[in-house]
Amino acid sequence: MKFRSGRALLGALIVAAGIVGPARAMASDATPANGRFPAITGIVEHEIAARHIPGAVILIAERGRIVYRRAFGLRTILPAAQALVPDTVFDLASLTKVIATTTAVMQLVEEKRLRLADPVAKYWPAFGANGKRAITIEQLLTHTSGLRPDLVRSGGWSGERGALQRIAADRPIHPPGSRFLYSDLNFIVLGALVERISGERLDRYCARHIFAPLGMHETGFNPRPAEAPRIAPTELASDGANRDRVQDPTALRMGGVAGHAGLFSTADDLAKFAEMLLGGGVRDGVRILSAASVARMTAPHVLPGGIERGLGWDVASPYANGMDLAFGPGSYGHTGYTGTSLWIDPARKAFLVILTSRLYPDDRGDAKPLRREIAAVVASAKRASAVRTGIDVLAREAFAPLAGLRVGLLTNQTGRDASGRRTIDVLAHAGDVHLEAIFSPEHGIGGDHEGRIASGTDAATGLPIYSLYGSTRRPTAAMLAGIDALVVDLQDAGVRFFTYATTLAYAMEEAAHRHVKVFVLDRPNPIGAAGVRGPVLDAALRSFTGYFPMPVEHGMTIGELATMFNAENHIGADLTVVPMQGYRHRSWYDETGLPWIDPSPNLRSLAEAILYPGVALVEGTNVSVGRGTGRPFELVGAPWIDGSALASYLSHRGIAGVSFAPVAFTPDGDRYAGRLCHGVRIGIRDRSTLNAPRLGLEIAAALHRLYPSEFAIRPLVGLVGSRAAVAELKDGAEPSALAATWQSRLHAFEAIRDRYLLYP
Repeated sequence: MKFRSGRALLGALIVAAGIVGPARAMASDATPANGRFPAITGIVEHEIAARHIPGAVILIAERGRIVYRRAFGLRTILPAAQALVPDTVFDLASLTKVIATTTAVMQLVEEKRLRLADPVAKYWPAFGANGKRAITIEQLLTHTSGLRPDLVRSGGWSGERGALQRIAADRPIHPPGSRFLYSDLNFIVLGALVERISGERLDRYCARHIFAPLGMHETGFNPRPAEAPRIAPTELASDGANRDRVQDPTALRMGGVAGHAGLFSTADDLAKFAEMLLGGGVRDGVRILSAASVARMTAPHVLPGGIERGLGWDVASPYANGMDLAFGPGSYGHTGYTGTSLWIDPARKAFLVILTSRLYPDDRGDAKPLRREIAAVVASAKRASAVRTGIDVLAREAFAPLAGLRVGLLTNQTGRDASGRRTIDVLAHAGDVHLEAIFSPEHGIGGDHEGRIASGTDAATGLPIYSLYGSTRRPTAAMLAGIDALVVDLQDAGVRFFTYATTLAYAMEEAAHRHVKVFVLDRPNPIGAAGVRGPVLDAALRSFTGYFPMPVEHGMTIGELATMFNAENHIGADLTVVPMQGYRHRSWYDETGLPWIDPSPNLRSLAEAILYPGVALVEGTNVSVGRGTGRPFELVGAPWIDGSALASYLSHRGIAGVSFAPVAFTPDGDRYAGRLCHGVRIGIRDRSTLNAPRLGLEIAAALHRLYPSEFAIRPLVGLVGSRAAVAELKDGAEPSALAATWQSRLHAFEAIRDRYLLYP
């Protein structure tokens, strides 16, 4: 069997076994409390149906009690399809770094056998060659050593000794301490230090000092052959054999024991480890670490680029995959390449374990959507949803308005019902509704792409997905052929230049021309729809990022926008808005009780969405706004900026609701990719007093005043939307006084807006 046929076979077995659909025959339910998180079932089943994962084990605990423990899907497809069970053993991949290696290092620190500030060469002299003498143990733990991400695996090296010889002979690819670069080499070296200092090989040390004391009897390196029937394989070989050894090529070549990968474990054992951390280093009376060590290794260290990491542990970096944003400040965790993750929330005394073997059977799976969405569900579980969105209101009406209609659906990853099911799947199984086609806006159906996107096919339903951000930005006659109604379910950002509203308007125009009905399923304005702020768009500047002459913050939901566009632009669509229930304009998104789902790749939290209408005003110029870092729209910088000077200037401007701190960062994409930028990090102190458009103009004015030769102010016009405002800013006008230039137009817009508001 070739790899390409492995996923096809997996799909056939999933359907045959009834993993998805009403039967759910392959879900193993071992905990009575599983009913508390009904959305998880829909999320996992969708990811299985989409062939992103063959299965998953999910475990959730709060305040010392496991409240959810369930297995879904398949462990193997050959020689026979076998279901995952809650105690399946998984290759943890990079969770090895924190479960084993970091814990061992911190134990040695407590015993005063090493210090974090010590250079590695103090304990391993040969390591200091070739520009590595200054690298410290702490830099290894925070991935700021400058070592390359992985060993070059070509050549004749083998075993731990061969790997260490290669590392000793290598040079850093960046100056130590200059930037964050996630590197397996850091933890290979740390694993070697544990062995050198303790006198025990890493696997034996961890078994004696960590796993056995905690009762983690299913955890260890190099599982015995007899344990193979319980292991979730990471690969289906060409001969049909299941791979039950370590997946990581470097760890495999090192003999299966390495500081960066190689550990195998179960969800239950990881729960014991997490309980120890939440207990301040103690579980069931057994102390593994001191409370001070737990606090030290999980506290945020702000690294170059604005990324926050603990010692070994992730706090807020791109590798957190949104779990940090779901659980919020103070949480920490780690992910693994094979599809594993552990995230811990000390404030709630809670943790989430997600174990998948997403590489099985053909190395093409993706666990990121699963992690992101389950984290959002778990993090918001204590907030009973006060708001019922349009899709749930429609479902309560038994989809009566769509009965007998052939439907097209404009949606993306934000289109979900209260149980976490995609609106795609809800309508595909909605009785007398005939879903015929799917349309996607900018960023694609999964909301995780930048740039032009090709059309495709939805894996779960087999329906065509027509991209409206590729060769066309409007649905064509061919796309709408045979469709009676176009349903729209998109989460807008509440900002004029966020493009989903324009895509909605273009779709309404084309639907009107072809007598296709339009139904908009309403969703909240995430930044609160009570405020209307910023300059109103000049009519001459209308574009895909500005469909209608409205201010930067328009204070409307997407359903209200649709009604306004239809009437004011005389579109003439046969439009029905399905309004929300329980929603009020003054509500921030986190007050609705709805789980946060990133509306786009760089709006990963409500905080970023709140800053977006301000900071994004300058992103058309020659500065970075943090795209390509872990903090988009929380950072502003460029190679030519003095961060301390800019932070000082802005801090003295009296801008309500925010703070400024100097920062250095290196974006890995977008503007200034790979270049060190200096600038400011923006923190939200009081969102209720923040005027984000004014913040953006203050930043632009500061850059123009401090760097008149370097800052390109002219491109500011595109997103500010007012030539007069930018001209006055260029002439040195005070940002606080600029509101007078657009106040009359703002009042005129408010009068129009009032006619279309649906909520109190």
